[in-house]
Amino acid sequence: MTRRELAKSITLIESTRPEDQDAAQAALTRALPDSGKSWRIAISGVPGVGKSTFIESFGWMLAEAGRKVAVLAVDPSSPVSGGSILGDKTRMEKLSAHPNAFIRPSPTAGSLGGVSRKTREAIMMCEAAGYDIILIETVGVGQSEFEVASLSDLFVLLMLPGAGDSLQGIKRGILELADLVVVNKSDGDNITRAEAAQAELQAVLGIDVMRCSALEAEGLTELWSIIDSGLAVAQSDGSLEQRRRTQTRTWLKRTIDDRILSEFWSASEHASRFEQSLRRLDTGEITPFEAIRTTLG
Repeated sequence: MTRRELAKSITLIESTRPEDQDAAQAALTRALPDSGKSWRIAISGVPGVGKSTFIESFGWMLAEAGRKVAVLAVDPSSPVSGGSILGDKTRMEKLSAHPNAFIRPSPTAGSLGGVSRKTREAIMMCEAAGYDIILIETVGVGQSEFEVASLSDLFVLLMLPGAGDSLQGIKRGILELADLVVVNKSDGDNITRAEAAQAELQAVLGIDVMRCSALEAEGLTELWSIIDSGLAVAQSDGSLEQRRRTQTRTWLKRTIDDRILSEFWSASEHASRFEQSLRRLDTGEITPFEAIRTTLG
């Protein structure tokens, strides 16, 4: 499968047009036997931490080493227009030109969790196309960004030098979900602050914390060695298989929930009852609980 064919397949899967659903399902069915053979690595972090720079530098190193790297970069959709800039290819211009790399920006399209609704399916298509390293760039750390942990084999959290400031803008739960914490921008005048952040985070989390400079491409080889060996151990002892099995069950439940909601709101009688309940709620005729019961029928 060429990069162009892969891009067209993901576009088909992301389509919301009913007439594309059967074709999308057929594409996923064909891809299934060749999926599941990659390392799936999620990259997250506070705004300004340098996620795109890190992914380009890290991905370039892997691509140069002969690995096939797919980057699924998720851009936030506007809550007003619903549009998305989808600018990650321009921010990763060097990596996007590498023959061993594929970069696919996708909109969140209103989905919570910092990832697109179709990210899991896009991962399957990339794996079927022969990409053995999948890097998932999320939109940034927020209250609902736990979903990324249900898509990846390893969740890498990037932090800024000066961890005290960074910790104020990040949820403790995200820190606990991270499999690996890396202090980025450890270069130049930032080295002392990065070392302090590393020590502070290690004390808070009780785990090893790494430092790197994506800009200078320093520390990335050591980082990959830890990631690769850790995932290899997880694969051999069965914990990776168990993690993915749990993820599949979570995905299935979420997909069923989405389908039920979609079918509910697409039914004209439900929409009509909702509007009636809303009007009665506005005039104070019924309580919110009665409005729910009336809408659900």
